[in-house]
Amino acid sequence: MQVTPFSLGVGHFLLYFMSDSNTTDFTNPSTFILLGIPGMEAAHVWISIPFCTMYTLAILGNFTILFTVKMEPSLHGPMYYFLCMLAVTDLVVSTSILPKMLAIFWFNSREIDFSTCLTQLYVFHGFSVMESGIFVAMALDRYVAICHPLRHSTILTNPVVANIGLAVVLRGSVLVLPYPFLLRQWPYCKTNIILQPYCTHMAVAKLACADTRVSSYYGLFVQFWVMSLDVIFIAVSYIQILRAIFCIPTKDTRLKTFGTCGSHLCSILVFYIPRFFFSLTYRFQQNVPLYFHVLIANVYLLFPPMVNPIIYGVWTNQIRGRLLRLFTQKGT
Repeated sequence: MQVTPFSLGVGHFLLYFMSDSNTTDFTNPSTFILLGIPGMEAAHVWISIPFCTMYTLAILGNFTILFTVKMEPSLHGPMYYFLCMLAVTDLVVSTSILPKMLAIFWFNSREIDFSTCLTQLYVFHGFSVMESGIFVAMALDRYVAICHPLRHSTILTNPVVANIGLAVVLRGSVLVLPYPFLLRQWPYCKTNIILQPYCTHMAVAKLACADTRVSSYYGLFVQFWVMSLDVIFIAVSYIQILRAIFCIPTKDTRLKTFGTCGSHLCSILVFYIPRFFFSLTYRFQQNVPLYFHVLIANVYLLFPPMVNPIIYGVWTNQIRGRLLRLFTQKGT
């Protein structure tokens, strides 16, 4: 059998970390070992360059969205409040993962405390569910704005928007709360090595030497059932939106009206399609090389936070106009 660099790299790590100190029985390990990109350790420094660039763009882009909406009174409306929620969520999701990932790539800082690992996966999964809920809220806003334009300001008042935001936060927080509690109660006697650069629910659950089917089934419930309901709600909203648009008599008005949904649709596609794909490959990855899965999954995690500000900045006339005025004033 041919020996590949990947098998040598993983083999060296397993020989080193699966020593007596890492294979003895323990209820809760004091630390986990994050391997980064298994099989590509020699290229970690080079791999960090695009990740660091994407993270920097995500930080700058989302803070720019928040600053623009705050400084422009005409943007103080439901659509832009939900956009600010999306920007904050993207910032939290990316920041919960990238600093530790870059520490692994640059300083070989692979250890992560058990409690810190559980916190990281709770924040990551919780805010991912919140982001899905925010897309539902944005779909509701587009539905009311297009199907009931005269009642938009009376239906989506500031208190209503605040209550929707609170419901989104509570749903994400509560649904993911069982993850760390389930993981904390299990014994871990196999290894404390996580074959990726951050902690996730299933990555930690696979290390437990107990029956983790409850955790796996619940994870599938959150991933597919809850988010599938969100997708169904968004689809129903857009069916109603398209029906209303096709009732508009002039073509130009139809295109202009549909254009107000363009940025939202692009962000939805960027968020949902890769998520379902990578969730499936993670659970059924027998034919997918591990380093490929980990690398592409990491790129996906940073892609929505990076491109969402670009999508809304380019597609939304009000944000684009405010940014152009801002840079024009600085230039003069």
